[in-house]
Amino acid sequence: MRRALVLMLTAVALSACGKPAETAAIPTEKVAATASVSDAVAQSPAVLTAVDLRRVCRAGLAAIHGQQLSAIEVTGLEGQVVDAQWRAPVDGGVMKAQCRAGDGLVVWKPLDRPDPEAVRWMDQAGDPVVRYAIRGEEIEITQTLPDGTTQQAMMPVPANGEVG
Repeated sequence: MRRALVLMLTAVALSACGKPAETAAIPTEKVAATASVSDAVAQSPAVLTAVDLRRVCRAGLAAIHGQQLSAIEVTGLEGQVVDAQWRAPVDGGVMKAQCRAGDGLVVWKPLDRPDPEAVRWMDQAGDPVVRYAIRGEEIEITQTLPDGTTQQAMMPVPANGEVG
């Protein structure tokens, strides 16, 4: 009986050898697995028009950084990446970032950081997950922080205020 138990446990232990370890889920995967899809998110297209991309990125960056929408200036657009800047609230300098949006998610990257490792897309484990929903002339931004708490903001971003 004892030998059978030892052989069975050995077989189970050996069967796990050689299998790759599961990778940690990134925040996007965690939120996507647990979040319910509202009708507004379901209506958000996977690929945004240039006008909607600028609208979503302005709203997302304003919400992420606690800025007024009017403070976020779109300075460029290359493909599906928006360049933006705003005044730094502490020293009056200029903060710069890039933004991508699609499939209901906003991902951003800070620019001009002294530490090159800090210049990366904020889509890794431990980064907040930022979702958007286009609701007519308003953009709803919902941030899910790593501890599971959420912050929500409605930003009025009229499409006619953006240049196509």
